[in-house]
Order: sequence, then C-alpha cells, then structure tokens
Amino acid sequence: MKKIILLHGALGAKTELLPLMDLLSQQFQVYCVEFQGHGQTPIQTGFSIPDFAVQLKKFVEHNACQGAAVFGYSMGGYVALYLASQYPNLLGEIITLGTKFNWTPDAADKEVKMLNPEKIEEKVPKFAAYLASLHGADNWKTQMQNTAQLMLDLCANDDLAPFFSIITNRCFIGLGELDEMVTLEETRHAINQIPNAQFFSMEKTMHPIVKVDLKLLSEKLSEILE
Repeated sequence: MKKIILLHGALGAKTELLPLMDLLSQQFQVYCVEFQGHGQTPIQTGFSIPDFAVQLKKFVEHNACQGAAVFGYSMGGYVALYLASQYPNLLGEIITLGTKFNWTPDAADKEVKMLNPEKIEEKVPKFAAYLASLHGADNWKTQMQNTAQLMLDLCANDDLAPFFSIITNRCFIGLGELDEMVTLEETRHAINQIPNAQFFSMEKTMHPIVKVDLKLLSEKLSEILE
C-alpha cells in the first residue's frame, strides 16, 4: 500500500487533517505530522521552515517511510519542498495546495498585519476561539506571533530559483480557484523554477483549510498518485 504523509499549514494543527486522513486510509497508508509549536506539539528546536523540515526528516526516518508521497497544505507544502531540496532521495511525490511562494517584504507585511491576536480576539472572536481550540487558550496568541515572525523571516529569502531549481521530485502544485492569499502568477512562477512540476486547480476552493472540500481533495490526491 502506497504511503502518504499529510502536513498542515500555518496557524493549523494535525486535527484539521484527520478527516482527510480517514478519507485516504482505505487506499493509502497515511501519516500525519504536527509541526512543533502547533496544536499540542511543543517547540523543541525552533519555529522556522528549516526547523520544521528537520522535524519532518526525523519523522520519515523514525517511521521508515522514505519515499512516501507528501501532501502539504499551504506552509506544509513549503516545508516539503524545502526538505526535498536538501535531501533529494528522502521523499516521493510532493503535492501542495495553497502554498504561498511570494514572500517579498510587501507580501509579508500584508500577511503579518492580519496576525494581531488582540485585534482578532476583538473583531473575529469566532476565529480566536477556533485557534484556541487548536492550540490551547494559553498558547494560540504566542503561536500567531511566532507565525508572523516566520513570515518576516521568509521575506529575507525571496529569490526562489536557487531553492526550487535543485528539487528532483515529481511535484504537483495546486491552487484553489477562489484562493485570495495565493496568486496564480506566483504559483506559476514557482512551478517554472521546479524541473519536474505541474499545476492543478481545485474548483470553488478558498484558502482556509476549513473551507476546502476534503472529499474532493482526497479524490484529487488519489487521482494524482494512482
């Protein structure tokens, strides 16, 4: 049975992907990783793309799932691609959805402005409550601040060509038709840097994972990996 590893996005947690894990479990041996500093997983080493990539590498080696396909949602896709660039024989196919690639200072600043815990608590209390349910009432604000800093750090490494051009894995880079965070232009630009990548689109799909039709997504993943 083919193996697949699921990776959540920024501000996310493993619990968000458990329904997708269930949908895929009859066809694949499914694993799900929760990045440190998210959900119920404490920070062990740090909160950055390289830190998350090292964590994923250790997970793959510990579970003897070298060569497994990886589905990374949003930030999870970025982590998988980064790891593949460092260890070309570790992972199998890489599938991403809603991964943001354009981390210029302006793009990072735009995203960071929306990551103000106090304003979210005041103006979007339902979202604040949701984040508290994922990360804990005492932790979600710190988690959001860490995510904001991660985005600022990413903008210092905006030139993608040296990063993506050395990836040898088959890559499938997806974008939801209604995604307001990630543009088609930046997605196409990233695909052009990866030697063996192709694009796919998800109909009527917005960026937040809670608004993604997971049944449709599971069918797309099965189609790609069949």
